[in-house]
Amino acid sequence: MKKIIYLVLTVALLSSCNEYQKALKSEDVAVKFEMGTKLYDAGKYSKALKIFEQIAPAYRGKPQAEKLFFMFSQSYYKTNQFYLAGYQFDNFVSSYPKSEKLEEAAYLGAKSYSMLSPVYSLDQTDTNKALDKLQNFIDAYPNSQYAKDANLAVKALSEKVEKKVYENAKGYHTISDYKSAIVALENFIVDYPGTKYKEDALYYKLDSAYQLAINSIPSKMQERLNIAKVAQANLVKFNPESKYKKEANYMLVRIEKELQNFTK
Repeated sequence: MKKIIYLVLTVALLSSCNEYQKALKSEDVAVKFEMGTKLYDAGKYSKALKIFEQIAPAYRGKPQAEKLFFMFSQSYYKTNQFYLAGYQFDNFVSSYPKSEKLEEAAYLGAKSYSMLSPVYSLDQTDTNKALDKLQNFIDAYPNSQYAKDANLAVKALSEKVEKKVYENAKGYHTISDYKSAIVALENFIVDYPGTKYKEDALYYKLDSAYQLAINSIPSKMQERLNIAKVAQANLVKFNPESKYKKEANYMLVRIEKELQNFTK
């Protein structure tokens, strides 16, 4: 019995492969469309793509085009080809504004771009593009069944961009470019007032101001010491029990001691 079942499955598989190969070589686009749809419905997206790529140009403007191009876009998405999926879904949305698949296509197009977002340390151009696409989707479909997932994606991507900006700003402190660090960290604090990195940003801004001040020439030291003193006060005001409290108190003692030299 097992041998018979195996034989039947083998014959069916060979038949299916032969049918697929015939469709690939066929000049009849209707045959290809039928085979592509069959493969798509069976979840065989890679094979379906080969068919769709062959017939897509011939179906533009035809009644079946809407169905074809949605399957085409989905097949790219299902095979993790997110650049191509995003591009195809964008085309679908602009080409078929009255489609019943419009909302789903708009979401999947935005999601495709979000899947291209790299780790925070790399260039975030794709992340920002994904954020624009997702926000446009949320604005257009606030009550969508996909809205919750879209909002979660926006949150995750926004946090990634935020971390990128913070690490870039902190990077100036790391290389001892304290002037640039003060400006970049202040801009970060202003642009991201609710950030979870605020305490860290305030500390590194303080340390940058402190390092710049105590290593200044006499003509600039007093002004810079006062700037560092304000930075210390801002950190303590934000969190009186900051994890940087010990360092901040040490800096304040040194700052006030140095400032006394200008009051004599």
